[in-house]
Amino acid sequence: MTDGQAIAEKAIFEKISWKREKTPVPYDRALAVMQQRIEAIRAGETAEHLWFLEHPRLYTAGTSARAEDLVNPEGLPTFKAGRGGQWTYHGPGQRIVYVMLDLQKPHGPTKPRDLRSFVQGLERWIISALSRLGIAGRTEEGRIGVWVDDPLTGCEAKIAALGIRVSRWVSWHGISINLAPDLGDFDGIVPCGIREYGVTSIARFHPGMTMADLDDALLASWPDHFGETPVPSPERLLAAGASRIS
Repeated sequence: MTDGQAIAEKAIFEKISWKREKTPVPYDRALAVMQQRIEAIRAGETAEHLWFLEHPRLYTAGTSARAEDLVNPEGLPTFKAGRGGQWTYHGPGQRIVYVMLDLQKPHGPTKPRDLRSFVQGLERWIISALSRLGIAGRTEEGRIGVWVDDPLTGCEAKIAALGIRVSRWVSWHGISINLAPDLGDFDGIVPCGIREYGVTSIARFHPGMTMADLDDALLASWPDHFGETPVPSPERLLAAGASRIS
């Protein structure tokens, strides 16, 4: 590797990177990968990162989860997530983005060392991405997540959830957006402890929308709320055949 290539490679590692998984990732493996990644971010050894993936069908318990909110009639796997929040469902057709940032650094309009600003930035990011897809999302006072008016029922319903953990000012876990999951699987829990409202999906607005469409909207919206355009992770560049960075 030439000096110029080494400098270019170092510059890529200093930017926020992103990676998209092609197959569902087991939850315990995702936790292990995130733990390793945030430690490397804290040590300055790797880039901040957005990890786009799906999980197999499962339920996760946040630090405020109540046993009575888990029904789980099919006996799906359950995990203690260590993040904030209550019970959440994950499964195919739901986009997960794990957001691993050094919150001691400024990220666009999001204030450093300000958890409220960070969470609000994530909410606005989701809302902006949905707007690019022609869906009007919003937050509601006293409720967690992003909400829409379900086109089938006309009722308010949750389309996206947030569950964040911060370890020594490095964030992990992140967001989930319902593209086209089996909404019946949410009946196995009281999602985020909220009984009065249901859940919905992008598929109810646009049946032909793909995960790639959603990912493109999320990546395009990110700079407006976090100030820097994410770049494909170097390992993704290499996998695509870009063995030389120039």
